[in-house]
Amino acid sequence: MASIQACLFDLDGVLVDTAKYHYLAWRRLAEELGFGFTEQDNERLKGVSRTASLEILLEIGGLQLDEETKQQLAERKNTWYVESISRMDESEILPGALDFLKACRSKGIKVALGSASKNAMLILNNTGLTPYFDAIIDGTKTSAAKPDPEVFVLGSEEVGVPPENCVVFEDAEAGIEAAIRAGMRSVGIGSPENLSRANLVVPSLQQMTIDRLGEL
Repeated sequence: MASIQACLFDLDGVLVDTAKYHYLAWRRLAEELGFGFTEQDNERLKGVSRTASLEILLEIGGLQLDEETKQQLAERKNTWYVESISRMDESEILPGALDFLKACRSKGIKVALGSASKNAMLILNNTGLTPYFDAIIDGTKTSAAKPDPEVFVLGSEEVGVPPENCVVFEDAEAGIEAAIRAGMRSVGIGSPENLSRANLVVPSLQQMTIDRLGEL
């Protein structure tokens, strides 16, 4: 089996806990539109672009709206979300994430971000994580949302490591699927029930070590 030379990380729910801010903003939007939006509903939005997330939200509410209205709603949700993440700091880095990023770099393993978020740089700068990445591929550099593999393919190209030598860290089914389509191995962050297609599943990066990459 090819050795791991690059680790590609999703952002929300893997390195930082911004998922809660997405959920609160979507829930607020749903309430304004007159219907409920649960944490279970929110599972469907994980790893999905803002536009696609809004479509799912409207489907849950049974609403059909014109494109201009949808754009306004997506922007309103994003404004609320950005207000929340603008107050983030290093205390919101998830347990084990910083230690594992440092361990990768100390072993010469390339580190890349592969996130659908258009606000990734704001989050990385606020939490102090930016210097740990060799490449940052976010929603401003991609045109296709996961499970399309574009974000990880671009990350692999930017760090100069072929897909078979890359491993993706993801908390969403769509992200694991994107890794598979990119020809990469994957580590699911969360529960095996939700991430059954990952090569390895751990509760958080706290349980991840460089040695464990050998299990892939």
